[in-house]
Amino acid sequence: MIRKIEAVVDEQGTVRLKEAVRLVAPRRAVVTIFDEDRAGQVGEATLLSEPALAQDWNRPEEDAAWSHLQSAR
Repeated sequence: MIRKIEAVVDEQGTVRLKEAVRLVAPRRAVVTIFDEDRAGQVGEATLLSEPALAQDWNRPEEDAAWSHLQSAR
């Protein structure tokens, strides 16, 4: 199972996880470092296109077309 855990990397490269992690054995991990100037910002084009895309995406036909990707319940 893949888990995503937020962390902070300091200037020396030390990684500090924002929550405790318990593992039964060592595991591999991938660290993605975000540009702080843009972290958490949503682009203007994204915000402006959302209403137009929602008209197309929020239709029963779209739900039916992608239903095979939904998790089994």
